[in-house]
Amino acid sequence: MAGENVLLAASAPFFPWLSALSLVVLALQLPMVAVLLARLVLGPFRKPPLTPKPATLTQLGAISVVVPTLNEVLRLQPCLEGLTRQGYEVREVLVVDSRSMDGTQALVETYQRHDPRIRLLTDDPLPPGWVGRPWALDFGFRHTSPASTWVLGIDADTQPRPGLVAALAQTMEQEGYDLVSLAPQFILKTAGEFWLQPALLITLVYRFGPAGSTISTPQRAMANGQCFMVRRSLLASLDGYQAARSSFCDDVTLARYAAVQGARVGFWDGSQLLRVRMYEGMAEVWREWGRSLDLKDAADPAQTWWDVAFLALVQGLPWLVAPLLLSLKLRGLGAWSLFPHLLLGLNSLLLLIRVAMQFAIASAYDSKGASGNWAFWLSPLADLAAVVRIGLSAWRRPTQWRGRQYPTLGA
Repeated sequence: MAGENVLLAASAPFFPWLSALSLVVLALQLPMVAVLLARLVLGPFRKPPLTPKPATLTQLGAISVVVPTLNEVLRLQPCLEGLTRQGYEVREVLVVDSRSMDGTQALVETYQRHDPRIRLLTDDPLPPGWVGRPWALDFGFRHTSPASTWVLGIDADTQPRPGLVAALAQTMEQEGYDLVSLAPQFILKTAGEFWLQPALLITLVYRFGPAGSTISTPQRAMANGQCFMVRRSLLASLDGYQAARSSFCDDVTLARYAAVQGARVGFWDGSQLLRVRMYEGMAEVWREWGRSLDLKDAADPAQTWWDVAFLALVQGLPWLVAPLLLSLKLRGLGAWSLFPHLLLGLNSLLLLIRVAMQFAIASAYDSKGASGNWAFWLSPLADLAAVVRIGLSAWRRPTQWRGRQYPTLGA
């Protein structure tokens, strides 16, 4: 029987094209895998998640908070609740509303009556060349007290926990940082969200490393505008948000610009201090979050498309290559040379890394009580869709964002 198997293997057809194609794919993938491993290996050495801290007397009135809003009445209440529970380190909370029509202003006025630190502002009409969010943040910054040391931008969909502001300001002061943003803990509810959102999150981890990792160059700096603390003197020297005025990823754009100017910039794990409910349902995650994750407004086209190619080779392609080669191998089709074996091994390794990353990011999700949380463990199967979404977004700039039209922006 053994002799017959040897004869069958010897007589199996040899596909030279398979070896040639495997060699080409290996040549493309291997450098990208080396880059990926260099980023992920920093994970065990990254800065640990921030934990809550009480305010100190030296922080009295040190922080001004700016919350941009536009029709946020259904999401804003947990944010305001969390901000009112911060200590005396918060001098003021400026809610900058862009003429909401859903009762947002009335909600803010209700909280304003109970906490005098909260002030409701209405920003000026959006000037040409500006995106709404950086305009509101810039407007809020210019109305903050000059006596504040820090300006903290907080999105309306965030849920700050007590001790957030004090912990962030203390750590930045102790470690000499000028600008730091935090990665939150995500609140998901439906199976579709649990399936798609982590795959999109992994595109960021693969490109920029885990939150808390050291930034290699200003062009690879990552940021999250949901919780974005900057030294007020630095923001004044940058002329507010001018550098990010036309950016749909103004957080990353401003962070990279500040880093180029010599500021010390960080992106840390804030999952124990900050929760966020970003979007409602898988369709909104795909449409709203997916169209900004390419970060093209904060990078030149070469970097943007290099990142798309990188994700295609290390996150998307393994889900095609490994099953296909394994199927051919198990069916005994063809006599294989070394290169297909190497390609199968490399892509199998990438799939193992991806599954391991799913366990690594589990703490970034609050899935308590969510009926669809089982789909989180199937999220690696959404990797191809996530990579396609990044590629589609890289092709074109948005013309609509948060109910606003930008028909000629960037033209």
